[in-house]
Amino acid sequence: MTPPPDPLDQLLDRWSDTPDPSPKLTASVWQHIALDDRPAGPAGWWATVESWLARPAFAVGFVTACALLGLFLAEIRVSHLQRERSAELARSYLRLIDPLLNAPPPEDRS
Repeated sequence: MTPPPDPLDQLLDRWSDTPDPSPKLTASVWQHIALDDRPAGPAGWWATVESWLARPAFAVGFVTACALLGLFLAEIRVSHLQRERSAELARSYLRLIDPLLNAPPPEDRS
């Protein structure tokens, strides 16, 4: 038993005569290829940074570096404040135990 004829076969037989492509088509294709192959225009430093940060590994590294830098700067600031506070506590303690530090300087009677 033979399968019934496919209606698409008749349409494909009528379509077998294809016209030649226009001469502009080849030129247009090569022009598009040339445009895609040409080097990018003058890219500034911002475009370079953007291209690096477009990669997930570098973006994660940049965010991590920023977070670590922020923590480091915060630690420096807290350390400085603690050093000032310790010095103030030491001066306060010295004034408390040495009453001569609180006395006004002697007047010079020459």
